[in-house]
Amino acid sequence: MQLSRRAVVLHEHESVSLEDRLADRFYTAGQRAKKRLKENSVLERTRHGIKAAHVVGIVSVPGATLEILPKIDGEDRAVRKALVHMLAVAHNLRVADAELACIDTQRTDLLELLIALFAKRLIVAVRRGLPRRYVGHEEDLRRLRGSLNVVRQWTRLAARPDLLACRFDELSEDTPLNRVFKAAVSALAGVAGSAGTVRLLTELAARLEFVGVSKDPIKELVRLDRTNTAYHDLYRMARMFLSGDWQSTARGDSLGSSLLFSMPKLFESFVGRCLRRAVLPWRTTLQSTLHSALRDDEGSLFQLQPDIVVQTPTGRVVLDTKWKELKPEDRKFGVSPADVYQILNYGQAYDAERLVLLYPWRQGLEEGINRRWTVEGAQRRLDIATIDVGSPSTVNRMLRQLVYMDDEAETGERLLRNSEQRQALARGLRYPSHNLLSGTANIRLSANRSWCVPP
Repeated sequence: MQLSRRAVVLHEHESVSLEDRLADRFYTAGQRAKKRLKENSVLERTRHGIKAAHVVGIVSVPGATLEILPKIDGEDRAVRKALVHMLAVAHNLRVADAELACIDTQRTDLLELLIALFAKRLIVAVRRGLPRRYVGHEEDLRRLRGSLNVVRQWTRLAARPDLLACRFDELSEDTPLNRVFKAAVSALAGVAGSAGTVRLLTELAARLEFVGVSKDPIKELVRLDRTNTAYHDLYRMARMFLSGDWQSTARGDSLGSSLLFSMPKLFESFVGRCLRRAVLPWRTTLQSTLHSALRDDEGSLFQLQPDIVVQTPTGRVVLDTKWKELKPEDRKFGVSPADVYQILNYGQAYDAERLVLLYPWRQGLEEGINRRWTVEGAQRRLDIATIDVGSPSTVNRMLRQLVYMDDEAETGERLLRNSEQRQALARGLRYPSHNLLSGTANIRLSANRSWCVPP
C-alpha cells in the first residue's frame, strides 16, 4: 500500500510542466537545497513549470514529490538501481542486489527506496539487540555502588551520613550511535510514503524509546569498532540522511524537504573509490594537493587538485572526471577547451605518463577509450574515455583497462600480478586457484584475486 501522493519524475536538465502553485513549492525547496549543496542551480523556474540542473534525488512538498534521475540509458527502474549503487560506493556502503530485488523499484522513488533499505536493515539489527556501552554515572545512594567519590562525600555530603557519593559504570542503550539512529528514524518517519516502511519506522521508534534525543546528531562522537560491526553501514546511511551537505529530511514542513546529490561530485567519488579497488595494490590518491601551479618567495600559489592520481610501476596516470555529454560527430568530440587546459596543467605538475578525461557512457559512444590525442612538446597522451555507470558489474574491469593503453594492457596485468605476488609472499598469504610459481603451492591466483590465509 502506498500513501496517496503525486509523483513527478524527470531526468537531469529536463523540464516538466506543472501548475504554478506546485512549481513554486518545488522551486522554494530547491532554493534551500542550493545553499546547502553550494551549487549554482538546483531547480530553475520556467514559464510552465520546473527544469532540473545537474543534481539527482528527491524534492518533497506536501502532497507531491519530484524525483530527479541521472541521464543514464535504460528504464527508470534500472536507472534507480544504478544510482543506488553509485551512492553505496560513494558513501562506502554495501548494498546487495538481493536487497534491491525485494523492493519494487518501478513504483518506488529514490527516497522511498533508500528509506526502505535503511529501515529493513536497521530493524533486523535492532531485533537482535541494540548496541550498548558502559556509561559513567555519579549519584548519591544509600548503599555503595562502584567507588566512593571522596571529595564530594566530605564536602557536599558532610552533613548527610545517610547518603554515599557513588561513581559507577552502567550498561546503557543511550549511546551516541543509538542517538544518531533515533534522529534518522524520527526524520524519515515524516517523509516515508510506503505503509510498510512507516510500520518499520514506527517499530524502530518504539525500540529506541529509552535512547536520548541528540541536539546535533552529526556531531555525536560515535566510535565504530569490532563490537558494533553490524552497525557500520547503517551509521553511514544515517549520516547520509542527516548530513547538512545532503539536506536533512527532518524538516518535513510546508516549505518541503529534499535529499539531493550533485551528480558531478557523485560521479567523481564513485569513480575514485571504484578505481582504488580495481588497481590494488597500487596507490590511488583522490583530490591530491601535492603540487601547485606557481610559487613565490612565500610558498605555493594556485593549488592543482586533480580528481584521481594513480601511481603505477611505469609512471603516474592522472584522471579527471567530467559528468558531461560528448559529441562523437565533432572532431574535438565536444570536449571543453577549459577541461583540456586544466588536465594538461595537472599532467605537467605531476609529471604524468598519461592523462585521461573520463565521461559517462551513452548511446553512440564506445565504452573505454574513444579518442587518443598526443600532447605537443611532451611525451604523454591524453585519452578521452567513457564508462557505463548503468552497468555496475563492468565498471571495475573497465577502469582497470583504462589505466593502461590497449597495447600495454598485457604488460600492466603482468606488473599488477607480480606486485600482488610480492605482497602475498611478504604476508604469508596464498591465492585459491592455479599455481603462479612453479614447484610451490604457497601462492595461487584466481580471476578475482581473493586471498586466503594458509593453514
